[in-house]
Amino acid sequence: MKKAVSFLLALSSFFVGYSQTNLPKSTWRAALQRGEHELPFGLDINPKANGKYEVFVLNGSERLAMDEAYFEGDSLHIPMLIFDSDLVVKVSGNQMRGSWKKNRNGAWVSVLPFKADKGDVYLFAKTKPATTKNVTGKYATYFLRPQGKDSTFAVGILEQKGTKLAGTVLTPTGDYRYLAGDVVGDSLFMSCYDGSHAFLFRAAVASNGTIRGAVWSGIAGFQNFVSYRDEKAELPPPTALTYLKPGNETLEFTFPDTKGNMISSKDERFKGKVVVLQLSGSWCPNCMDETRFMVPWYQKNAKRGVEIVGLMFERSPEMKVSGPKIDFMAKRFGVPYPLLLAGTNDANAGKSLPALNKVAGYPTTIFIDKKGRVREIHTGFSGPGTGKYYDQFIEDFNALITKLLSE
Repeated sequence: MKKAVSFLLALSSFFVGYSQTNLPKSTWRAALQRGEHELPFGLDINPKANGKYEVFVLNGSERLAMDEAYFEGDSLHIPMLIFDSDLVVKVSGNQMRGSWKKNRNGAWVSVLPFKADKGDVYLFAKTKPATTKNVTGKYATYFLRPQGKDSTFAVGILEQKGTKLAGTVLTPTGDYRYLAGDVVGDSLFMSCYDGSHAFLFRAAVASNGTIRGAVWSGIAGFQNFVSYRDEKAELPPPTALTYLKPGNETLEFTFPDTKGNMISSKDERFKGKVVVLQLSGSWCPNCMDETRFMVPWYQKNAKRGVEIVGLMFERSPEMKVSGPKIDFMAKRFGVPYPLLLAGTNDANAGKSLPALNKVAGYPTTIFIDKKGRVREIHTGFSGPGTGKYYDQFIEDFNALITKLLSE
């Protein structure tokens, strides 16, 4: 009983100090609490003239802009509206305490506890103890499923400088974005937070270079994994997962935009042009990364005779629910091409485009030539966190568009 009373008194004294509603320019070491483990990342907070705040999440080399932060009462809100996500915290001096919240079925619920301390942004090791391990390289990675089920294959990419670690994981349907962390002794630790994803990797590095550990994702996801150094590790071709059913050469569509206008593949604006269909979703971080590439590319290349159409597969088929999310995505990234509500991101997604064998992942990019024939379907996206794989995607994308335009 005495311990409980002491804890409550300490907690009440901490909350008494939560009256700060004016933050200076500052950096913070932030962390989500997943059970007994911390999932750390950085925050960079800059006050704006309107009394609100510009906030960036720091994942290694990434500075990910959150939406405009603001105080409501004595709580600071750091939202990522595109993902229905909000860090809601109280500030006391050099500390923040609160939770990561997500909107679920119209209600905000706490997902994971959150804390942040003002000052140095380190991840897992405040000091940098020496290590004899160097894990830089490419890895054949197997995420192990429980109860003897088949494992899932992926490709791990790691780059170590001193004891600092950066990397990502490539899967057939996308990548794990910017992972960052430390090598400590014979163990490695990496994490990432982007408002939707929250990943924590903890693993041991064996003397032969094999990496064995586990990944915690979101509120309840957990998988063991093993990675073997293999510079020849490769994923299946991204063009092999989704394809046209036999007897089909074209892919026709008619879907509404958020204003109720029906946009069709047969519209005059698409005739005689190369068309890129971006199967996407406002909930999808990899789609966010692809859209960041598509928007400036389209602005530069549209006059060459190319059109892009975003076919959005959302969590709800109702325009009144999904329309505002699509509009917000269009506004956030300045999307100049149509975004249409095509269906839901579930097992029924393929029904929206019956000429396809399936929709295997998001984003999926479909290339259509001037005669309306589907020429390539690319599942997944290797984003900027993948380094040379992102560069290769851009090179391949431009080469294919140039080829189709020249025909």
